[in-house]
Amino acid sequence: MRILVIGGTQFIGKSFVEHAVARGHEVTLFNRGSKPAPAGVTDTITGDRNTDLGALAGRSWDAVVDTSAYVPRQVREAARLLEGSVERYLFVSTISVYADTSEPYVNEESELARLHDPTTEEVTGATYGGLKVLCEEELAAVYPTERTLVVRPCIVVGPEDPTDRFTYWPTRVARGGAVLAPHGPRYPLQWIDARDLAAWMVAGLESDLSGTYNAASPADRFDMGTLLEASLTAAAEVGAPPAEIVWADAGFLLEREVRPFADLPFWLPEPESNLFRVDASKAEAAGLTVRSALDTVRDTLAWQRERGDPALKVGLEPEREREVLEAWRVSHTE
Repeated sequence: MRILVIGGTQFIGKSFVEHAVARGHEVTLFNRGSKPAPAGVTDTITGDRNTDLGALAGRSWDAVVDTSAYVPRQVREAARLLEGSVERYLFVSTISVYADTSEPYVNEESELARLHDPTTEEVTGATYGGLKVLCEEELAAVYPTERTLVVRPCIVVGPEDPTDRFTYWPTRVARGGAVLAPHGPRYPLQWIDARDLAAWMVAGLESDLSGTYNAASPADRFDMGTLLEASLTAAAEVGAPPAEIVWADAGFLLEREVRPFADLPFWLPEPESNLFRVDASKAEAAGLTVRSALDTVRDTLAWQRERGDPALKVGLEPEREREVLEAWRVSHTE
């Protein structure tokens, strides 16, 4: 299969390209050329989707994979240009498209988010989901459903994750000592390893899969205890100092101004935590498989060490964590 990938040099796009090449497909990248192409890619077109898609005119592919569109104009322009020369369009959307994730088990038929200003192109936490909804609608206006595959991933994790959200936990546990953790071990979590997502997307194109799918681990399969137990195991395997998990309830953490998701990644107070309980059974029935938490944690920790264990973009600084832990101990000895 001949596949055009818009982007393709980092995380989800890169993982997709690596899997597609390994499966014997011919991959063409279209991007600004700021990062090297993954191994095995011999055809790269340099350009900026925001200013000029003209370099794609006059060529044809079996499928296009779009991992880098965040505003509807980008999808509209690409879809209109490619509809006559590319049979299938795979668009990577997000589970943030849903209007209400305060209840568990939202599925592909649940109500979608709407923007107060649908003309905005400012991508923020408040507009991200609504903009992706508009992206999906622009695609549907050009390509019929049977020629599209719309993937709505939950939080994507694994080696090379640029956000550091998942990476924080195995890295922090491997540092040893008392580890501040939110809520309790049964706090629900949900993610998708980029490599599992990529393999499923490649398989979907190979089998002419169409429609819209939530791409995530099965709801309620993972929780914070799963993640931290896997982190303890992976840390012990590399000879890291011992760690102790200290569970603190949400009320205490909020009183101490510990920021959900930013200071303790993956933690959202209830009912927002139901974002991590979407219904992904449709994708599972279509062949999506999810590796064990330990496999993802182990590989993420190895990648973090391979890149020199740099400071992470998210998570509590050590001094701040010690302050909160001390306050927790004092509050429980009075």
